[in-house]
Amino acid sequence: MTGNVDVLLIGIDAGCLPVFERLYEDDIIPNIRSICEGGVAAPLESQMPPWTPSAWPSLYTGVNPGQHGVCGFVTYDGYDFRVVSGNDVEEHAIWSLLDEHDRSSVVVNVPVTHPPDEFDGALIPGFIGPEDPKCHPEGTLEEVREAIGEYRVYPNYSREHSDFTDEQKMDEYTTLVRMRGEAFCYLADKHEPDFGFVQFQKPDTVFHEFDGNWEKVKTVYEETDRQVGKLLEECDPNTVFIASDHGMGPYEKYEFRVNEFLRDEGYVKAIKGGKGMPSWNPIQEELREGKDTQTWEPNAVERIAAKAAKFGLTAHRIRTGLEKVGLADIAKQYAPKNVARTANEQVDFPNSIAYMRARTELGVRINLQGREPNGIVPLEEYDEVRDELIAKLGAVETPDGEPIFGEVAPREEYFHGKNADNAPDIVTIPNEMGQFLSAQLLGDYFAPPTEPWNHKLDGIIAAKGTGIDPDAMPAKAHIFDVAPTIMSALGVPYSNRMDGTVVPIVADAGAQSYSEYANGDGSAMDEKGEENLEERLADLGYMQ
Repeated sequence: MTGNVDVLLIGIDAGCLPVFERLYEDDIIPNIRSICEGGVAAPLESQMPPWTPSAWPSLYTGVNPGQHGVCGFVTYDGYDFRVVSGNDVEEHAIWSLLDEHDRSSVVVNVPVTHPPDEFDGALIPGFIGPEDPKCHPEGTLEEVREAIGEYRVYPNYSREHSDFTDEQKMDEYTTLVRMRGEAFCYLADKHEPDFGFVQFQKPDTVFHEFDGNWEKVKTVYEETDRQVGKLLEECDPNTVFIASDHGMGPYEKYEFRVNEFLRDEGYVKAIKGGKGMPSWNPIQEELREGKDTQTWEPNAVERIAAKAAKFGLTAHRIRTGLEKVGLADIAKQYAPKNVARTANEQVDFPNSIAYMRARTELGVRINLQGREPNGIVPLEEYDEVRDELIAKLGAVETPDGEPIFGEVAPREEYFHGKNADNAPDIVTIPNEMGQFLSAQLLGDYFAPPTEPWNHKLDGIIAAKGTGIDPDAMPAKAHIFDVAPTIMSALGVPYSNRMDGTVVPIVADAGAQSYSEYANGDGSAMDEKGEENLEERLADLGYMQ
């Protein structure tokens, strides 16, 4: 029997074999297991940095962030930042290339796809879009909500301002997972696409919000697997793939505050107060409320806190004083996150030689003349400064005498293409992805990790069905390989600009030249929307 979908790609954010195999023991994910063990499966190496907003575009375009342009959660205009959107992805997605060959697609909840381009099929954007995203075709979101009852991109509570119990939060998590499956099945039945792509985000978020609590992880995965089972039954794909953007695992070592080290080495200058470094904290609520926020400016209270900080009244001093007299809970209750943020020491970007802009970039940026608005490092000194920094960072050890970094490398080892200049100049990869990096200025170099569970480099790729060679799976594949492999599974030539190669479990359909990417007609976010997106994303804790 031929189903509604020829090739189905199921994205499981942070999915990986160590997590899956632990869930197998309790029989939590029988449908996912049937694909992994009844077909083929292997680790899928992520890219740098192994985080959602840059990794999913790499997966669905087949190119590195230096080519597609999204190197992190935010992009920069000088020293200021805005949250990335689909408009920042400057390479063709799988569904756009398939459209050129008269193949249709349905795409649901894939991150960094708002606003969508036009193609034959339907798309509902996911993470980093607003709560009521522009969909393709127009009216799709309203139609889906009418068909399945409701559809939301984000939870209906914020992490830090909620009286929700853990049980209520888990109900919301499973509701969001269910919405993805039901929305996809409805659209697949309507459009009968050649290619389907549905992504589940909550298997990642549950680790961040609940510190790897295994019972909560099982709850989220149980519903995810239930939806996978429904997808297999109702869409009856000829071939099904599972892929993830990265893995997930414990961080049992240290938090290393990179900018504190750089300050002591003479590279970072600090200021008290001000807007400071990129943060999701002022973004989260507004995104959940449906605004398309991309950037943030302090409000009146936050500006007052920033000014007070210049005279020494920092959030850190206030919190420390309250904690010393046993009022730590009061400190948390009456230090609103955005006020605490502006009332702290910040990196003085224009007057620093080099700095970490955001911890999730996993890298250090040099304040280069001619590139940065107030660059202070002459171009002729760039190589010398970078080499010196690489040597110093590479030599940093934990208090236990272990290296902080597994690799410290020039960016060209990981980024190439027309947008490589968006990336950090130096890539800093934590040792065994077990050291938590921080960009904050908090006095000490080392502390316990802010998050006890976080991203690992190896995700997963699995496949089962028509055209899959069960004996041809390599020991490991790369995230760049997913796009050419999916297109080959559909018998369609992939782009010769893709960095990946076809995983040999399918017959290679060959490469061809496609036109250079030009931005679609998706509208950019308005000012109100920009305020909203940043406020909502704080819930995920990716920025400090």
